[in-house]
Amino acid sequence: MKVRIVGIGMGPQHVTPEAAAALRSADYVVAASKGDDDGLLAARREVAAAYGLEVVAVADPERDRADPADYPGAVADWHAARVAAYAEVLGSRGGTAAFLVWGDPSLYDSTIRIVEQLADRLPLTYDVIAGISAPQLLAARHRIVLHPVGQPVHVTTARRLPEAVATGQRNIAVMLTGALDLAGLEDWSIWWGANLGTPSEALVAGTVREVLPEIEAARVRAKAAAGWVMDVYLLRAAP
Repeated sequence: MKVRIVGIGMGPQHVTPEAAAALRSADYVVAASKGDDDGLLAARREVAAAYGLEVVAVADPERDRADPADYPGAVADWHAARVAAYAEVLGSRGGTAAFLVWGDPSLYDSTIRIVEQLADRLPLTYDVIAGISAPQLLAARHRIVLHPVGQPVHVTTARRLPEAVATGQRNIAVMLTGALDLAGLEDWSIWWGANLGTPSEALVAGTVREVLPEIEAARVRAKAAAGWVMDVYLLRAAP
């Protein structure tokens, strides 16, 4: 039994030759399903169809997304439920299964952690195929470098953005966003993108003070067009 964790970037156009070879070696795809209107599942189906692969959709367990006090514990419980669901599929089917990861498996995605736990339960091996990440594509779309000359870029989530600012970070790539809470950052520059690499892609750049209403409107349009919205942005403090 083998699992191939395949980064697919933002869709079929980002499947690299290495990822394509991995998909041709697979027998089927395992994917979480969040309901009948799951746009990300539809995107995975599109990728799988190009390689003649069946998609085994597994109902995604419920997760507490209301910023619980024990956030790591809530995520661990969610992962455990996912592991149990996937183990049932892999145990009954065997063969080579592919997990298609949006973006790159190394960055704010838990598929590797989940497959590690599956490997503790089942006699399987696994490998990881890199994909194009959202920050990479954001930089390309805006034609920018993610950091000033000789300076770092700090990558974090929206829920930890206040912490990053408080600790002195001045150049921050933000993922896993929700409501845009940028109070106090009005003079910072922002390069924002949603649903990158898809027909509903939206891009906005400027100072937070100038473009925040435009971003919020574009976010609503992207979600209406696709049924989902995934956005990422780079924030940089004024010199």
